[in-house]
Amino acid sequence: MSKLLHELENKLLPRNDVPAFWPGDELAVHILIKEGDKERIQVFTGICIGRRGSGLRETFTVRKLSYGEAVERVFPVHSPSVKKIEVIKSREKNRLAPRAKLYYLRKQK
Repeated sequence: MSKLLHELENKLLPRNDVPAFWPGDELAVHILIKEGDKERIQVFTGICIGRRGSGLRETFTVRKLSYGEAVERVFPVHSPSVKKIEVIKSREKNRLAPRAKLYYLRKQK
C-alpha cells in the first residue's frame, strides 16, 4: 500500500488501548455477545498463536482447550465487538519458542 493510505488508515484507527502482545502470550479477550435484544460480555481466555495484517485489518488467533477439545478463534484487533484485551502471561514466563506463528501447538493437547 502507498504511504498516503497508511497515514490515512492510522488516523482512522478506532482503538488505541491495545496492549503489546505477541504469539505465545496468554490472553483474555472480552467479547460483546448480542442475543436478541440483550447484550453481555464473554471472556475467551487462551494462548495467542499468531498475528497477521496491519492497521485496520490486523487480526490475531487465540487457542484454548475447552472440555478436552481445542478451540481456535480469530479476532480483529479493531473490532467494536472486542471490548478489551488483557495479557495474563507474557511469552517469557511460559517459555514457548519465540516464533511468529505457533501452529505446532495444534498437534499438542
